[in-house]
Amino acid sequence: MEFKRLTLDNLDSEHICCAITDKKGESGVSSKKDWLRKRLSEGLVFDKLDVRGKVFIEYIPAEKAWCPIVADNYMFINCFWVSGQYKGQGYANLLLERCINDSKEKGKEGIVILSTEKKMPFLSDPKYLKYKGFKIADKAVPYYELLYLPFSAQANIPQFKEFVKNDLIDHKGWVIYYTNQCPHTEKYVPILINHLTSKGFAVQAIKLDTTEQGQKAPNPFTTYALFYNGKFITNEILSEKSFDKLLIKMKIC
Repeated sequence: MEFKRLTLDNLDSEHICCAITDKKGESGVSSKKDWLRKRLSEGLVFDKLDVRGKVFIEYIPAEKAWCPIVADNYMFINCFWVSGQYKGQGYANLLLERCINDSKEKGKEGIVILSTEKKMPFLSDPKYLKYKGFKIADKAVPYYELLYLPFSAQANIPQFKEFVKNDLIDHKGWVIYYTNQCPHTEKYVPILINHLTSKGFAVQAIKLDTTEQGQKAPNPFTTYALFYNGKFITNEILSEKSFDKLLIKMKIC
């Protein structure tokens, strides 16, 4: 099987490998493709196995990353996913190797990626990344790790911006920060807002629409971050059912 790179010419026709299928009129897929279209001119690369499956890596120069970090002259991996029948066949290694080689050719000092202490939904597996040589550059509460793979001993060490190292915001009630970096958000954020409203909860959705907003976000995972009464709760994109389970766990009626 061969790998394929998304371009402005093939983006509309290509399956973008995410869990939401490319159904006609699917708002999540179209919003993600619109987001990609704007980022391609900023140096974003989306490499995928030429199949209708979730086998891809998406990365961008760290200066353009929608993440509150300082990682000058690094490449930032937005999303790295191999799943289903394609696991265990070496595709993750091949995709990562393509990213490394491309980054070196572009004169980067290394690669940086957002991960967690233990594997969490929607974030890359820290165990695999550390096995491949990534090291911890910085940490942010409650569980985020900024991992990096330097190409030389002289490479700068990336960092989280200081304001994002706690897990607090100055808002009451439920607040969701999100972007169209993931196709799930355009679908599930409105569903969760309606669900919260039906339960009588106050809720505010804050959509980050620009790189600058992403780099000033109060949580490292700008794709989706749920807060309650000013405290970060989860980065997991929730359905009504999973939110109700969360309420029970938090003992909120």
